[in-house]
Amino acid sequence: MQDTLLTLLIGVIAIALVVVLFWPESGLLSRLRKVRRVTARVLQEDTLKHIQKLEFSGKFATLQSVAGALGVDTNRAAAIVADLAETGLVEASAGDLRLTQEGGRVAMNVIRAHRLWEQYLAERTGFDQSEWHLQAEQFEHDFSSEQLDELAGVLGNPIYDPHGDPIPSREGELFALDAVPLTKLKPNQIARIVHVGDEPEMVAAQIEAEGLLPGMALRVSDVSPHRVRFWCAGEEHVLAPIVAASISVQPLEENAVGERPQEGTYLSDLAVGQKGRVVRLMPRLRGAERRRLMDLGMLNGTLVVAEMSSPMGDPVAYRVRDSLIALRKEQARNIKIELLVDEV
Repeated sequence: MQDTLLTLLIGVIAIALVVVLFWPESGLLSRLRKVRRVTARVLQEDTLKHIQKLEFSGKFATLQSVAGALGVDTNRAAAIVADLAETGLVEASAGDLRLTQEGGRVAMNVIRAHRLWEQYLAERTGFDQSEWHLQAEQFEHDFSSEQLDELAGVLGNPIYDPHGDPIPSREGELFALDAVPLTKLKPNQIARIVHVGDEPEMVAAQIEAEGLLPGMALRVSDVSPHRVRFWCAGEEHVLAPIVAASISVQPLEENAVGERPQEGTYLSDLAVGQKGRVVRLMPRLRGAERRRLMDLGMLNGTLVVAEMSSPMGDPVAYRVRDSLIALRKEQARNIKIELLVDEV
């Protein structure tokens, strides 16, 4: 009897495995085939995006550059390029790879998805700046043109992403950036940041750590082959030229109203018992955290008093409109204030 039950059990398990593995459109092998098809499409779109980005900078892609960008060997890169050529998206000439008109359209759609999604992450979520690019890399392949139109509408049809990169329109048009690398400025020259690089990751991380974002004004102190020194948001920054070259700026006239680098006091500078009036929230404060502080009353003109601090000095409790709110030093550093001496 036990042998019969065991035989029946083994038979049921075998049938179940066959169903799981081979049942049309629902079995494991079918799902794996779909994953492979998606992966192939992603690699093709990443190839188109790579070629497009090089064309933006006046260069041409090669099999070697495609392999490096995708992290595959040249044989795999050649197979991907061959598929793209067969579908009329890529043309090869003397070793250089060029996009056809249709290939350019597909590439621009992926770039548009990436930059719109970065803007969404920056403005509508609590994701850290260091995560925007990687998150967008994962989701940029999942949007149709109609979904991108909807996302753009939700965001107010932005023309630049949070790094300052122009966002392509539905027709693939870009708003050109009239800018130069920070390394091209001369001592004592002022400028406004219009773009910060998000690649390579090490350079992007250092720019993020410095708190530098599009829209900030700066004044250069020194430019040499070893360093670039400048003032921005009341702080002195020193960058290696390779990092500074990833920051694009628009030079400004000395008398440009409202564009001079802002120096002064920040909420984090208030000692217990001191008062200040909010001047503005710094550009690096974005998304959910910015909205939260505004909801708490941190608006231009609001009176703030430093009431008490923790034993370690961080966080600090501030009185804002008859309410006490606790902020860490790094949060308070994002709020520029005017120090008040005599105001009650």
